[in-house]
Parts: sequence; structure tokens; C-alpha cells
Amino acid sequence: MKDGQPLKRSKITKKKGPVDAAAADRGPRNEAKVKMEQLENACLTAPTPIRYLTPKQKKREEEREKMGLTSNARRVELEMLKKNKSKKSELDSPMIIGTPGLDLISLGLVDAESIPKYELTVEDGRRLAKEYSRVLMRRHRARQAAESTILRLKKEAIEALPENLKAAALVPDLTPFPANRFMATLTPPIEGYIEKVMEAAKRSITKEKLR
Repeated sequence: MKDGQPLKRSKITKKKGPVDAAAADRGPRNEAKVKMEQLENACLTAPTPIRYLTPKQKKREEEREKMGLTSNARRVELEMLKKNKSKKSELDSPMIIGTPGLDLISLGLVDAESIPKYELTVEDGRRLAKEYSRVLMRRHRARQAAESTILRLKKEAIEALPENLKAAALVPDLTPFPANRFMATLTPPIEGYIEKVMEAAKRSITKEKLR
């Protein structure tokens, strides 16, 4: 070997055998890919509740049904129509009033047959929507009037203060409300009321245990 020449590295050739396809497909990434492809295929081939058919296709399908031949798409369509009818019948049944098993109908307090049934038309829906919008507008206007009254009373209260306190009242107080402050009540709280309630609860629990 001459000086200054780079050394050559020997390469070892390896025999490549057949790759195991099942082993290659294993792994979290490949499984996620397969699941994603299955989801895409399910979305692309999802059946519709009502298929669009031309008059010629409808006639041909009717002739096939007379002969006892039903396509897979027609079977899926019939199954979906049955499901929709069952859902509609569930909605038509009286709703449970209260906890299931302890509702008013199961306890016999309310007769299911005596509950009035209403069949709303399009005109009834429009009329109810208009009335609902009127109610919302009345609430909105009442709230606006209450807010304007509060602002007016606030301004009048600030104007009634002396000059040395008026400047301090005009500065907004942004300190957070204390977390340990009790809620406002119309009457002053009774001293020892909570302790009396806790003692009464303990006495009732001991009575139940003795029984």
C-alpha cells in the first residue's frame, strides 16, 4: 500500500430472504393506518336513508321485487326505514315524568291515556316561534330597563356624595370579591343555626342505626 492512499473497507453482502408481510404490517402505526382506511371506506360507502333512482331504475326494481329479487341496497334502505319508524313510535309514546321506575306514570299518579297529545302543524310551529321571539324580546327589554335604572341610581348616589368622597367613588374598584364572604341575605343570620342543624342530623342518624 502506497503512502497517502485511503484505506478501502471490505463490504459483506447479506442474502435477502422473503419479507414477512404479516410482520411488516404489525405495529401501532400500521394498525392505525388500517383503521383509518377502514373508516374512510365506511364513510365513502355509507348508505343513504332514501336512495335517488330514476323512473327507469324504480320500474326495474319493482319488477325485480315482484320476482322475489331484492338488491342489497334496497334491503339496507328497508332496514333504515324500519329503524326510523321505530324511533318515531318511541317519540310518540308518553315521556317519562321523573326518575325511571319512580316516575309519575309508573307510580300510578298520572294516567298515560289522559295525557293530551298534540299534533303540531307548520303553521303552529311558525306561530310558536313568533311567540317565543316576542317573549325573548320582552325579557331583553326588561333587562335593559333594569340596567339603565341601576346606572341612573348609581349616578344619582354619586352626585349626592360630598365633594371629597365623590372623586373616590368615581374610581372603579376592581378588587376580586372575597371567597370567604357569605352570600347576601334579606334577614341577618341566626347565630348557631348551622351547629343546630348538624346536631339534629347526627341525632336522626343515630336513631336510624338503633332501629
